[in-house]
Amino acid sequence: MSDPLIRACDDYVVLEPGQPEQLLSAADTLTWLTDHLRGLETLPADLANQPDLAAAAQRLLDTACDLELEPGICLQWFAVRLEPPAS
Repeated sequence: MSDPLIRACDDYVVLEPGQPEQLLSAADTLTWLTDHLRGLETLPADLANQPDLAAAAQRLLDTACDLELEPGICLQWFAVRLEPPAS
């Protein structure tokens, strides 16, 4: 199971083939994922039962770190902490 502290991260590094890496907020990462899901002909099987693309994007953010757009072409995202957690 993933570390629950990762859910407290507010920023993500996102990687897209042919593009420079980007640092996005959690909200912008969800938008980025939603936009890419919109471009797919069919959703991956584990996302097909989600009520909408926003929910599918949230599920991806919560459970995965990559999405295959087509064979050999993947998006990746990684949670990053820009500041240490408050103690």
